[in-house]
Amino acid sequence: MTASTSDSIKSFQTALKERILILDGPMGTSIQNMGLPSDAFSGTRFAEHTHDLQGNNDVLSLTLPDAITSIHDSFLSAGADIITTNTFNSNSISQKEYGLDSYTHELNRTSAQLARSCVDKHLGTQWVAGSLGPTNVTTSLSPDIDRPEKRSASFDDLVNAYKEAIEGLVEGGIDFLLIETAFDTLNAKA
Repeated sequence: MTASTSDSIKSFQTALKERILILDGPMGTSIQNMGLPSDAFSGTRFAEHTHDLQGNNDVLSLTLPDAITSIHDSFLSAGADIITTNTFNSNSISQKEYGLDSYTHELNRTSAQLARSCVDKHLGTQWVAGSLGPTNVTTSLSPDIDRPEKRSASFDDLVNAYKEAIEGLVEGGIDFLLIETAFDTLNAKA
């Protein structure tokens, strides 16, 4: 842990003792409300990509970063103390659906950098929470009713996916991690 990370955690703990802290609003809904065309998700970078990227909100950190920073800025301007990174599905298991599993580290690092830059330019003390959402698979239950032992991913697959995501988030400058929407206990444990 670096001195600045340690200082950030100490200031966060102090603030928690002094007042109620406000978490930002919904990133996904904010993106949906923008009514972006499908080509905004692929941008020029992924214009020739083999998969349809519409609905992959996380890739907007790479293809339309100004949209993501405008959302962060709106939450901070409204008084949010904590903003979350645009990384709800930025793990290799979920990104595989879009053919972007090899971009997981970059998605997390870039999303954290965008959030960090917004926090750093606002007055006051705010924090960046690195968002770790669920994967799109469950490991507690079989996806095949006729094969109860079958799993779409192993526990080790989950650990490796989250490890890569966390490394990108930390490299990008988060203050702490936020585990979101855990519908599968093994996902949360990983």
